[in-house]
Amino acid sequence: MIPHDDLTKVFTQISDFEEMKSFIEEILTPKEIQDLALRWKLLQELGKGETQRSIASKYGISLCKITRGSKILKKDQSVTKKYLRKEYAAPEPEVSATPDKK
Repeated sequence: MIPHDDLTKVFTQISDFEEMKSFIEEILTPKEIQDLALRWKLLQELGKGETQRSIASKYGISLCKITRGSKILKKDQSVTKKYLRKEYAAPEPEVSATPDKK
């Protein structure tokens, strides 16, 4: 068993947003939450096509903090990439039940 399997099981059992938020706040320090939130923000910006240099400049951080995310998003089977695509995907167009008449 991988050391974080137990934690992963708990994460997958929590479906309520407020409950998940409380759980995260209870088990992580404010600094850990801040670091995790920044990591996600960096991945979001990379996923939108922002360059590593522009992100580093924007947040005043070194490129090495961003390189890991860039490598993750280069993998075709990346779960992170999958969820970023879902987050930024355009909504599906609504299909009318009756065809348009011209």
